[in-house]
Amino acid sequence: QVQLVESGGGLVQAGGSLRLSCAASGRTFSRSGLGWFRQAPGNEREFVASISANGGVRNYAVSVKGRFTISRDNAKNTLYLQMNGLKPEDTAVYYCAGRIWDGASVKDNDYTYWGQGTQVTVSS
Repeated sequence: QVQLVESGGGLVQAGGSLRLSCAASGRTFSRSGLGWFRQAPGNEREFVASISANGGVRNYAVSVKGRFTISRDNAKNTLYLQMNGLKPEDTAVYYCAGRIWDGASVKDNDYTYWGQGTQVTVSS
């Protein structure tokens, strides 16, 4: 069993930066592929970024590539999402997610464990 708790969301002006963190409990963290997803009001949940268990593979949505960076610290059981150059369209609730397997997936139904989400609001 893995529990995930996100933090770091907030209100920021367009062009600003935020760093999201996701603290995980459970001994399997270092063997799990992890991801970030987001959901804006009225929209479906969408993929943002994912990372393999050893950090060697990272995937990004086209809309965030070059602006967001996913990373993990397996010693601290923590997943990060550094978000730079934020835009109003990045406004959403951001969720971290964990897999049973070690690969980095872009599909939400490949993830078993989900956090409660953290709100990110970007003002224009």
